[in-house]
Amino acid sequence: MLFLFKYIDDLIGKGFEWYIILQLMLYASATNVSMALPLSVLLSSIMTYGNLGENYELVAIKSAGISLTRAMYPMVIIVTLLSISAFIFSDYMLPVVNYKYYSLLYDVRQQKTSFLISEGVFNNSFTNYSIRVKHKDPDGQTLHGVMIYERNPNNNTNNVTFAEDGVMYRTPGDLYLVLKLKKGIRYEESPGEPAYNTRQRFTRFRFDSTEQKFSLEGFKMKRTSESEWRSSIQMMNLKLLNIYQDSSIRALNKRLNNNYLTISGQLRYFTVPHKSAAVKNPKPAKADILAGMRPDEKQMIVQNAQREAENVKGMLKGMIDDYKESSKDIRRYSIEYQKKFTLSAACLALFLIGAPLGAIIRKGGLGLPVVVAVIFFLIYYIIGTIGEKSVKEGGLSPIVGMWISIAVLTPIGLFLSYKAATDSVLFDTEAYKRYFQKLARFRKTTIKP
Repeated sequence: MLFLFKYIDDLIGKGFEWYIILQLMLYASATNVSMALPLSVLLSSIMTYGNLGENYELVAIKSAGISLTRAMYPMVIIVTLLSISAFIFSDYMLPVVNYKYYSLLYDVRQQKTSFLISEGVFNNSFTNYSIRVKHKDPDGQTLHGVMIYERNPNNNTNNVTFAEDGVMYRTPGDLYLVLKLKKGIRYEESPGEPAYNTRQRFTRFRFDSTEQKFSLEGFKMKRTSESEWRSSIQMMNLKLLNIYQDSSIRALNKRLNNNYLTISGQLRYFTVPHKSAAVKNPKPAKADILAGMRPDEKQMIVQNAQREAENVKGMLKGMIDDYKESSKDIRRYSIEYQKKFTLSAACLALFLIGAPLGAIIRKGGLGLPVVVAVIFFLIYYIIGTIGEKSVKEGGLSPIVGMWISIAVLTPIGLFLSYKAATDSVLFDTEAYKRYFQKLARFRKTTIKP
């Protein structure tokens, strides 16, 4: 649904086959696994153990001498296998899915609309043509009040055609769109003969019936070369991410060394040997180094210094911009590298929250478990988004930023597991009500004289 809401304008009215849209939806579903899988693990674990608690099956398990931790072992194994499968999917299948999805989506968005001529507006679907139809009959083929502007790019002239009525149809195989016009007039501009009259000529034709064809070659979907998407970060596995990240780091270090050599020639400080006696025993600067010089010499020296400072400033600005862009690319490689592991870790962390939480609240179905699952998933998603954005901006290291949501939720899951194993009344409203009533009675007895 998110995919349809986002790209509905790019899909409607372009004459795609049904399987093209189905392919896009399947690819988009696969790319959303990173969000759907952790949420599904959290919700299903809450619902499963909530149903067991609501039907007193957990009580029966505990009465048989089996602890809750022991009863969770099979599910822990299953979720671990699911996490391993998520890692394999993220490293092997997801790059291929992204590769297919983004290349097909690009071609779909570049496709021209199949609604070639709409009434009441100028339609520029055909190159060098602008067509306006005043009215169309309900059959969609009969036209009234046709106006066609034609631009000839070879001699930079314009031709205009007016017709009272017309019929629109396509040739077999959708090779051409044919407009059969009736009762009209055509105005043409053409350059004059150079040897006879260099002035431009204007010609008017009247016709009872004529046809004009427009090629539909540009309206057929064309696939771009898939090799153009190979270098995108989303299409890489761990091996390629390591290779590209290492090469980017080496290229950045090489540019930094070249930048140092370039800028050092502009600064006199770097031209002095570090072991020079002048550096060890510097002389105090004069109060005015321009004292005793002629006015024209002072002006020339100041202008040269200002020009050199501006050159250095311009070079430094270009170097800084290049460094920021290169560093951003390196951080993007690191983010995508860490995402391969955080999906598996998120499944385990959210299961540690969902299973004990379901055992504590003892509610199954799609009521309270859905609300609780959405709350914890929003916490996970918001923290993860903030961490990823901080990494992109360079505020946090990739490891800290991408794992901060897991680090926050894991202690919560361990705490809930401990509470569930000790039969805690963490979400029992009656227990809190009795506690506050007891606290109120205690305050009354202490305040009473």
